[in-house]
This record gives sequence, structure tokens and C-alpha cells, in this order.
Amino acid sequence: MDCKKNANAKNCPCTYEPCPRKGICCDCVEYHRAAGELPGCFFSEEGERTYDRSIENFIVLNTGTKK
Repeated sequence: MDCKKNANAKNCPCTYEPCPRKGICCDCVEYHRAAGELPGCFFSEEGERTYDRSIENFIVLNTGTKK
């Protein structure tokens, strides 16, 4: 399977520009999963800009409820 890095990078909503994983979704998911986080693309544009990739923050932003 060929990596679609260039195509993925065009649609990647992550605003962290120096990220070495931009466009390499499998590496991004692996990195954030190991850190107990979700990738920025799981969040709304506003939520992604907080750089808080925690699962708890994702729940709060999407349900309005706090843990």
C-alpha cells in the first residue's frame, strides 16, 4: 500500500505546522494513542486549536459535560 501523505496533508486540519506526522495518518494515530490522546482531526476546528488532545476534552467539547 502506498502512503497518501501528500493527499492527506492537503486535508489535514491539524494546525500544529512543525508536526513531522502531518499527512501520515497511521503514524499520527499511533503517536496520539500512545499518549492517551486523539488526533487533532477528531476535533472541531475550534477544539483542535486548543491543542488539548485528551479524550476528556473531546467528550467535554462534544457533549458539554465534564467528567
